[in-house]
Amino acid sequence: MDQSEGRRHSEPWNKGKLVGQKAPLRLKEIWAIRIRLQLGERVRELALFNLAVDSKLRSCDLVNLRVKDVTRGEHLAARAIVMQQKTGRPVQFEITEQTRESVAAWISLARLRAEDFLFPSRLRGSPHLSTRQYARIVGAWVREPRRAPKFPHLWPPQIPPPD
Repeated sequence: MDQSEGRRHSEPWNKGKLVGQKAPLRLKEIWAIRIRLQLGERVRELALFNLAVDSKLRSCDLVNLRVKDVTRGEHLAARAIVMQQKTGRPVQFEITEQTRESVAAWISLARLRAEDFLFPSRLRGSPHLSTRQYARIVGAWVREPRRAPKFPHLWPPQIPPPD
């Protein structure tokens, strides 16, 4: 068989796939994910999600956060500054009250110290959550709310029609 024949019949690797940057989550989707994580009592994932939304950091920077990056002594900081891996530039972001509560709950539950990674890996060979594992977690968050809601009375909030 000639190699040129084999090449003619092969399809591009990305045929029929969405490539490139994905559309950002809509506010309704963000709240749906947040509510599902709260109802499921998924403390680590709720802290991870809230911090990702507040900080808008790249995944490599988010998984490399240490407890001391978001705390001041015993309390969570209202603002944090992180050096980006890709650019080497500092990025400052605000940590909302809701995020501070979820991160504090995670730190307490996981019994993390200041020098620990905020999202440690469950594997012994890796000190923190990998970007690949983070991508799987995010993929699960995004797919989950698009299923039929278990609690339709919680979202969206019912606003009475104007008179």
